[in-house]
Amino acid sequence: MSRTAVIERKTGETKIRVALDLDAPGAVEVSTGVGFFDHMLHQLGKHGGFGLSVQTDGDLHIDAHHSLEDTAIAVGQAFAEALGDKVGVRRFGDATVPLDEVAVRAVVDLSGRPYVVHEEPLDLAPMIGPQYPTSMTRHIWESFGHHARMTLHVSVIRASNPGQKPDAHHVVEAQFKAVARALRDAVRLDGTAGVPSTKGIL
Repeated sequence: MSRTAVIERKTGETKIRVALDLDAPGAVEVSTGVGFFDHMLHQLGKHGGFGLSVQTDGDLHIDAHHSLEDTAIAVGQAFAEALGDKVGVRRFGDATVPLDEVAVRAVVDLSGRPYVVHEEPLDLAPMIGPQYPTSMTRHIWESFGHHARMTLHVSVIRASNPGQKPDAHHVVEAQFKAVARALRDAVRLDGTAGVPSTKGIL
C-alpha cells in the first residue's frame, strides 16, 4: 500500500504544494522563501527518512508568519493523509538528539488526538537569519501536530553551556532533528496486524 500524499493549499496569503512519501526516502526539495525554515524542513525529511517536497509562495512582503504557519499546516495534513488508517504502524516514537551543547527530546503518538506540548528557553534571540522569528517555532509545531492529528511533545532539555546564552539556531535545529527521528520510529510498519489501539481506530 502506498503511503503518500499530495496537499495543495491556497489562501489569500499563501499558495502551497506538499508531496510526501513515508516509505521512499529520497530527495528532499524545499522552497518556502524563508531560508532557515527551508533548512529545518530539510532536516525533517532527511532525518525522518521521508520523500518530501515543499513549495510555498507567500506574502513575505508582510512577514514570514503566514508562510511558516500555512506550510506547517500543509505538511501536517500530508502526514495525516499518508498515514491513512494507520494499520500496522508502530504508533509511538521518541528520540533524544544532541546538537553540540544542545539536547532535545521529542515524543510522538499517532493518536488521532491533536495535542502539542512545547518547551524551550524564553531567552532565545528573536530572529534566526533575516526572516525567521524564533517565536514561531512553537506555532509551527502546534500547526503541524494539530493537522497531523498526533500528540507531540518537544522539550529542550539542555540549551546552552553554563553561563552562556543559548544559540537559537542550534536550539531550533535540534528540535526538528528530534521530531524527525521520533516520527521515523512512529510511522514505521512493524509487521503487526491491525490498528495499534484497543479502540480499533486511531
